Amino acid sequence: MTTLEFEGSLGPNGTLRVPDEVASQLRSVDSFRVVVVVPGEDDDDQAWRRLGIEQFLKDGAPGDAIYDDL
Repeated sequence: MTTLEFEGSLGPNGTLRVPDEVASQLRSVDSFRVVVVVPGEDDDDQAWRRLGIEQFLKDGAPGDAIYDDL
């Protein structure tokens, strides 16, 4: 699966405007899924989620090093 991310806006009659560089990548596919993320109060949730992932991916505690050689 390929993900294309862009900022868009609604055009006349509620149409979704897609940047030309993204549209050119979509011409060769038959169908695709659209996910709309609207900025708002949930922006803090995204920051916490990102921090949690960063902390998870950091090296473990020194005492956990015994598991590195298993």
